[in-house]
Amino acid sequence: MRTKLSTLSIKIGLFTLFIGVIAGISAMTVDPAIPSSGTLDKQPIAFSHKSHSGKEEIACLYCHIYAERSSVAGVPSVQKCIGCHKMIAIDDPEVQKLLTYWDNREPIPWIKIYNVPDFVYFSHRMHLNAEVACEECHGNLLEMDEVKKVSSLSMGWCLECHKKMKAPIDCNVCHK
Repeated sequence: MRTKLSTLSIKIGLFTLFIGVIAGISAMTVDPAIPSSGTLDKQPIAFSHKSHSGKEEIACLYCHIYAERSSVAGVPSVQKCIGCHKMIAIDDPEVQKLLTYWDNREPIPWIKIYNVPDFVYFSHRMHLNAEVACEECHGNLLEMDEVKKVSSLSMGWCLECHKKMKAPIDCNVCHK
């Protein structure tokens, strides 16, 4: 009886390990932030990095204020946007949407474009301190009217970059 129980425990353990390995490989190769259709949902406001960062030369860190001091870059508050748009382009339909969020005291429900799994630790601050330009991961935003996902942020993609930049590739750098 004891041998049968031990054999069953070993089989269950191996099956669980197998499922875990398959799930891990899937998580490394499939990016849930890119829908299978290859398109992204429309943002609530048609924001143009090409206009703001390109034409108007507004620095990335003016709007993404947490990037230098946090793991997330953050998106600007409605108040930050209103700072300019209470006087600039107020007749534009997209600015009218912004003004509606402002009047209703609601945050803009932006749809997240880049996402890494919860088990991955990523810090914008660390990458900026290492002088990794935003374009390395996000593409040339200065030319994008609509943000498009240009990198998968998969484990393989990140490892290739780390190797190219001679950055650490130890597992515990990204997996905490």
